[in-house]
Amino acid sequence: MVRRNEERRAALLDAAIEVLAAEGARGLTFRAVDKEAAVPAGTASNYFANRDDLLYQIAQRFYERMEPDAATIERQRTAPRDRATYTQLMRELVARISAFPSGYLALLELRLEATRRPELRKLLTERVRADVDANVTYHEQSGLPGDATAVRLLILTLSWMIVEQLTLPDVYGEAERDELIAAAVERLVAE
Repeated sequence: MVRRNEERRAALLDAAIEVLAAEGARGLTFRAVDKEAAVPAGTASNYFANRDDLLYQIAQRFYERMEPDAATIERQRTAPRDRATYTQLMRELVARISAFPSGYLALLELRLEATRRPELRKLLTERVRADVDANVTYHEQSGLPGDATAVRLLILTLSWMIVEQLTLPDVYGEAERDELIAAAVERLVAE
């Protein structure tokens, strides 16, 4: 029977993210999750039907944790509708993801695992597509400059920037990263 204590489930998923980021998919076991979460052995197996269920829920948890808080959303809603605001939004996005490096590294591990697991690939494809569509819709409704193609190109550009930052952090310093974000917005977003 799968348990429903949502706080415990979230803590187990957060622990699973840490294990996945540190040990890769091969190191992701219920035992390793229990140890990382500092719970009794067998706890994770009470919350997740099997390893595939755990992998699917890790992906959902990552996206949950990446949602901006209410204050950020309100500030974005009332900010000017220009490239400077757009640049600031992109910098904040990169910073939010960079502040949770194990989450993004775990997501990369999930993507690699998805090349071998068709059901996980399907789930991640649906989730990423929905995320892209939501970003495009938000952008179109926000009044910010640029079009849907610019949004998609920025997603692709910034995704690799984040990978670079998390895997080889000394390639670009923080100042250069900020300059590159501004340049990407300037070159991709028509006014």
